[in-house]
Amino acid sequence: MAAKLSTCFFSHSFIGLNNSNYKNNVDSCKKNVNLRLLFLPSRRLLPASYKMRPRNLGSHHKRQQGKEPPSERIPTSAKLQPNSDEESEPENSVPNSVDMEHIVNRETTFKDDVDTRVDVEYIDEQKNSGALSASAIETNRDVENTNEQIMDNLTLPAVTKALALNRDGGEQLSGFQLEDLIGMIKNAERNILLLKHARIHALEDLHKILSEKETLQGEINILEMRLAEADARIKVASQEKINVEILEDRLEKLRNEFIHRGGSRKSELELYENQSNISNEEVLLARDGHVHSLSKEVDSLKAENLALKNDIQALKSMLGNIKNTDERMVTLENERSFLESSLKELESKLSISQQDSSNISILKVECKDLWATVENLQLLLDKATKQADQAILVLQQNQDLRKKVDKLEESLEGATVFMVSSEKMQQYNELMQQKMKLLEERLQKSDQEIHLYVHLYQESVKEFRDTLNSLKEESKKRASDEPVDDMPWEFWSRLLPSIDGWVLEKKISNSNAKLLRELVWKRDRRIRDAYMACKEKNEREVVSTFLQLTSSQASPGLHVVHIAAEMAPVAKVGGLGDVVTGLGKALQKKGHLVEIVLPKYDCIQYDRIHDLRALDVMVESYFDGKLFQNKVWVGTVEGLPVYFIEPHHPNKFFWRGQYYGEHDDFKRFSFFSRAALELLLQAGKEPDIIHCHDWQTAFVAPLYWDLYAPKGLNSARICFTCHNFEYQGTASASELASCGLDVHQLNRPDRMQDNSAHDRVNPVKGAIVFSNIVTTVSPTYAQEVRTAEGGKGLHSTLNFHSKKFMGILNGIDTDAWNPATDSFLKVQYSANDLQGKAENKTAMRRHLGLSSADDHWPLVGCITRLVPQKGVHLIRHAIYRTLEMGGQFVLLGSSPVAHIQREFEGIANQFQNHEHIRLILKYDESLSHYIYAASDMFIIPSIFEPCGLTQMIAMRYGSVPIARKTGGLNDSVFDVDDDTIPHQFRNGFTFTTPDEQGVNSALERAFNLYKNNKDSWQQLVRKDMNIDFSWDSSASQYEELYAKSVARAKAAASRT
Repeated sequence: MAAKLSTCFFSHSFIGLNNSNYKNNVDSCKKNVNLRLLFLPSRRLLPASYKMRPRNLGSHHKRQQGKEPPSERIPTSAKLQPNSDEESEPENSVPNSVDMEHIVNRETTFKDDVDTRVDVEYIDEQKNSGALSASAIETNRDVENTNEQIMDNLTLPAVTKALALNRDGGEQLSGFQLEDLIGMIKNAERNILLLKHARIHALEDLHKILSEKETLQGEINILEMRLAEADARIKVASQEKINVEILEDRLEKLRNEFIHRGGSRKSELELYENQSNISNEEVLLARDGHVHSLSKEVDSLKAENLALKNDIQALKSMLGNIKNTDERMVTLENERSFLESSLKELESKLSISQQDSSNISILKVECKDLWATVENLQLLLDKATKQADQAILVLQQNQDLRKKVDKLEESLEGATVFMVSSEKMQQYNELMQQKMKLLEERLQKSDQEIHLYVHLYQESVKEFRDTLNSLKEESKKRASDEPVDDMPWEFWSRLLPSIDGWVLEKKISNSNAKLLRELVWKRDRRIRDAYMACKEKNEREVVSTFLQLTSSQASPGLHVVHIAAEMAPVAKVGGLGDVVTGLGKALQKKGHLVEIVLPKYDCIQYDRIHDLRALDVMVESYFDGKLFQNKVWVGTVEGLPVYFIEPHHPNKFFWRGQYYGEHDDFKRFSFFSRAALELLLQAGKEPDIIHCHDWQTAFVAPLYWDLYAPKGLNSARICFTCHNFEYQGTASASELASCGLDVHQLNRPDRMQDNSAHDRVNPVKGAIVFSNIVTTVSPTYAQEVRTAEGGKGLHSTLNFHSKKFMGILNGIDTDAWNPATDSFLKVQYSANDLQGKAENKTAMRRHLGLSSADDHWPLVGCITRLVPQKGVHLIRHAIYRTLEMGGQFVLLGSSPVAHIQREFEGIANQFQNHEHIRLILKYDESLSHYIYAASDMFIIPSIFEPCGLTQMIAMRYGSVPIARKTGGLNDSVFDVDDDTIPHQFRNGFTFTTPDEQGVNSALERAFNLYKNNKDSWQQLVRKDMNIDFSWDSSASQYEELYAKSVARAKAAASRT
């Protein structure tokens, strides 16, 4: 019988000894033990071949029916007697052992209902009584033994036997049995957990009892010492009393002697006696007073002794109770060992149940396979049945015809017999022959019709197959023309450096390389198939296979090459690295071919580069009148193909342990710019756009037009982006000659000569002059740099070239900065579920040691480089102002300026152990994600900000920005109280003047909304999180600029 243990629940509650009065009244120990066991087996239909397993429950497992007697107070001296409040269960609650085959023959259903409830309650005892009912402990053990017996009889053997029956007999496992088994396993796990809890409670109570015992023993020792002191004082008082009695006896003797004396000295005697009497009376009075005081002291000592005796008696009774408690402790220890054994048995049964569960899963898989096989056989059987039915019909028709023919033959024989005697018989015979002919003709016609139908069917099948084959061929042809979407971008990015390596190694021609690049560009299926087929072949066979694929293909998009000094995450200092990666990935998603060229720094994060390898050839480039070799490495970063140039120059340009800040940065990056163009030339690349960034690669523009366009690298338009006009890389004009540029031709006001020093050259100015497209990182910043204050000396040059200059707001990588998937966060969350943001705030407070006492305190975050551009004096003021207004402040960042770093180190030391302020003066990638998620507000008080990404990331994570209206901040943060801005675009708090009053105004308005209008604040947070700051919009603008520039170049070329 597959029986089920539905509920098995143990509840143990132990309450230890309580001492409340140490003098006269000592409360007795109280211990209540409640144990309840419920057992409800399921009602199941039994298999026909299975006999029910008998179960016998002892009489001590049943209880007498009737009401329970009321609880009584049991004195300490009462003898322990077994409880007699057991109820007896009905006889039919547990079925007798019967022959299940007899029940099956009578086709009846046997239902097994067991409802056993054992309630053991210990009665509360009176004060100064600590005895524990022995019958309750015995009943507890009986109940547990009954539980174990029932589990052994009903749980696992029944299930195991039922499984064996199903497996051996080929019967299918029912859903009821599986559900029962799962329920049994869950109940067993609950029982194990409950037993563990009961064991823990018992051990805790045991420790409490032992500690209380030690306390009582100490008090007994103190009282014994006091009793010994009282005895000593009593002995002293008794000795003094004896001395007084001796003196009284001596006085009485002296009086008697004076009475018996006579003679002439009578008067003297009387006088002397009077004086003696007076003195004796005085002495007696003094002695009586001393004796009286001693008596009082003796009486008090006796009373105290009596009290001490009473206390000792009470302590002895308590000691007896403690001894009883020790006995109960032994009983508890026995119960604990019994619970441990029960736990081990349940764990073993659980493991057996888990094995049975795994067997069930295997049987389910086998059952599914069998069902699939049965369905296939059923389909074949249906087809065979249809064919058999058709054959039977044809056979029946043939049999009918045969019967008719037999009848005709019989009739013909009869007609032949009577032919001689009767003409009618002859006529009848002729008639029968005609009918036979007609029947034969009909039979022939039916055969012809059948053959015709079969022929038509065969032709239709052939036509269907031809149509199917043509559709397959068209589908294959269409699939070969469509881009392959089942391969990641990393796959196509790896192929491009391989093709370039073959060109540099002279294994394929430039024309073939161009055709192969176009196939990769289109994500052609043939390239994928050729690569998969050549996995195990050597490089010569791979090159041969790929050359077979070369054919003229139309380019689907633009070929863009970024030459930059940074790329996130492998070489990142500021926002430049994020722009190169984010813009490149966005253009790649739009179908353009994007490649990156970087210096191979020694401090690059190599673990973030995939498939990094060195090409077998060296690229030679000119510098300082010599040719230097450059080793080229290829790999993929964030799905983009990247070329790393490692110069073999004695000055080790990029083996300095840092990206920038060297004394020869001008030479380092002018060398790199020329080597990058040399790589494009020698690799036979024909890009549509060469995009260079900041002054480090601004040399690319004049180098391209003066040196490399005449050499044949003339297919590209040059795009230059300046991310910050504060850094222009000016140097002495003579240093420009190192990279091969003509100093006399370029050191002119209309070319590269610096506007403020005629003996110096400005790489940024040269890029503005020589580039076809010039951009910066936000529209507002593009307007600011065209003024004398914001242009840093280049405003006149920008105004002169204003037609090709514009600002495009940067985006952020929404895949890397996504609170719903960010692995750095403790809890991921979204705009629809902000509970995770609150949990991250609590976790970060705990991590940084900030107070979590008041959840209503807003947390202000700041992540920045501590340089004057970022408004460090306003950040310092914001720290103190936030604390004054009842908020918390967290700063993450460091400064390359020594005195600024020292200043903030002093502030950090001041607030080192503060519960509301924390300064972390370094950059920590994981902590930055945490701060964005935990902050309620984010402050960016920049003096000027070309674009800024922190405000976009902060809003992405639901942190409301507090920013100064400048540059990209003005293009992305709009004040919630500005009525000139449409309501749907208002997303933060802004201020105009870069002073403390401006910061105070914005902070106060933000705090007021946060503390006084929670609903509006939550709406603002959700609005900020839903704003799209991805690169998609920015990439579309760059795509449009690229396309227009290329189109103008092609139009100009066609006119010439």
